Amino acid sequence: MSANIESIKAQDDARTSRARTEQLAMVQQDEATGLREAITSGRTALGIELGSTRIKACLIGRDHAVIASGSHEWENQLVDGVWTYSLDAVREGLQDSFADLMADVDQRYGIRPTTFGAIGVSAMMHGYLAFDAAGDLLVPFRTWRNTSTGPASAELTELFGYNIPLRWSIAHFYQAILDDEPHVPDVAHFTTLAGYVHRLLTGRDVLGVGDASGMFPVDPETRQYDARMLDQFDALVAGRRPGLKVTELLPEVLPAGREAGRLTAEGAALLDPTGTLQPGIPLCPPEGDAGTGMVATNSVAPRTGNISAGTSIFAMVVLEHPLATVHHELDLVTTPAGDLVAMVHCNNGASELGAWADMFGQFAAALGHRARQDDVFGALFRAALEGDADGGGLLAYNYLAGEPITGLEEGRPLFVRTPGSRLTLANFMRTQIYGAFGTLALGMRVLAGENVAIDAMFAHGGIFKTEGVAQRLLAAAVGAPVAVGETASEGGAWGIAVLAAYMRAASEQGDPGLGAYLGERVFADAALDVVAPDPDDAAGFAAYLERYDAGLAVERAAVESI
Repeated sequence: MSANIESIKAQDDARTSRARTEQLAMVQQDEATGLREAITSGRTALGIELGSTRIKACLIGRDHAVIASGSHEWENQLVDGVWTYSLDAVREGLQDSFADLMADVDQRYGIRPTTFGAIGVSAMMHGYLAFDAAGDLLVPFRTWRNTSTGPASAELTELFGYNIPLRWSIAHFYQAILDDEPHVPDVAHFTTLAGYVHRLLTGRDVLGVGDASGMFPVDPETRQYDARMLDQFDALVAGRRPGLKVTELLPEVLPAGREAGRLTAEGAALLDPTGTLQPGIPLCPPEGDAGTGMVATNSVAPRTGNISAGTSIFAMVVLEHPLATVHHELDLVTTPAGDLVAMVHCNNGASELGAWADMFGQFAAALGHRARQDDVFGALFRAALEGDADGGGLLAYNYLAGEPITGLEEGRPLFVRTPGSRLTLANFMRTQIYGAFGTLALGMRVLAGENVAIDAMFAHGGIFKTEGVAQRLLAAAVGAPVAVGETASEGGAWGIAVLAAYMRAASEQGDPGLGAYLGERVFADAALDVVAPDPDDAAGFAAYLERYDAGLAVERAAVESI
């Protein structure tokens, strides 16, 4: 009798399993059919971001979920002492990333889209792309990595009473004037990489306000270039360049939600030489990678911020009010909507951590235990949680390059300890992670001195992949809760796609404001993991930071001696 019951039960379980499988297949088929219809009808948004090492294309649907993606790897070049990318590399990378996206759509859904609901372009901020009246590039693209603008930066900062970092476009332009570079008389306009690509696609010389704020200071009241500083600059250069009006050389500024042009026939042919893509698609204002990072982490409201950790590391904090004084550690930029943001930008991020992980991986392989890089990182990061709160007296600097915040023009990665320090794997790894956050913490300390309130910081980047380690130590370093969520991993290409979708929604349904749109339509159901500062970690990091600040003399000596 019991055997028959078991047999009947097994048959019922099998039928239930088959029914669930069939139901799931039907749901997936319906979803795929709906996505195909959305793609065919153009109810999508395309985002393209040109990062430092990768150009990524991201296609999203009306629910802002990723439908397909494509990418292209590239690297900057050091040419005659200038960090640059060629314009041919820009065009080729655009085409390759777009072709990769189209292939992904075809492979997933069996179609190749001819249109999109909206397009957005983003790229690394700052730098200098100068063109003559015919649209020809006058000098090689000078990226954010170039730090040859010291005299211009210092003079403009003093003149404006506003910090002008080395990498800002106006610093590059004024330095060219100071150096009497022969191309200066022929400059008809200059822009950022995102602005250049947007012009290729639409024919319009325009920037989103966030990216524009890294070219020339923006007045948060008007969301336009600061009128007083424009006049000051023109007066400053009048003796060298009579009649120059810098506002005539800068891109038009638009806030998020506004249409910034339409894809031209030439732009469509550039993106898609096969002729499949049709012109006429509206584009949102082009933005910088800092702005798209804010969007991708829902960090556009006052008292919120985000931290991006990669090759460099930077924090963006949306301000409730202007800062009281000028600080060379803090850049003042804006959100894509034009609200004032304090930016702590550090040239050195997680690269040194990667170098140590590679070495430990080689050590494991030498012992006959080959391990995947993710496993090596995971083991090392988890060990860091077992270390002393202050790192055991050890000290690490991740300075592969110079660091303006600490006044260093060059870098030398260093690991230093005293005879009485406690050298263990746990302390070593905690110190290395602390070192990645050290310069950032010094900049954040300046913000704290300005009584800037922060409710939460949203973190994103590969360093946070090992759950609960870098996030916990970062919370101790910045003295605020740190949130990590799934959407941050989508990156800036997704962020600019969301801005494109926002523009389309604003034109069709009315503009709710960027913050409301993100909060109510994009992130309403987003899952977040929030970690508050642990008191012991916070006290330990504070002790470490004192040692780190004092030890900068060792770093300076290394730069001078090695």
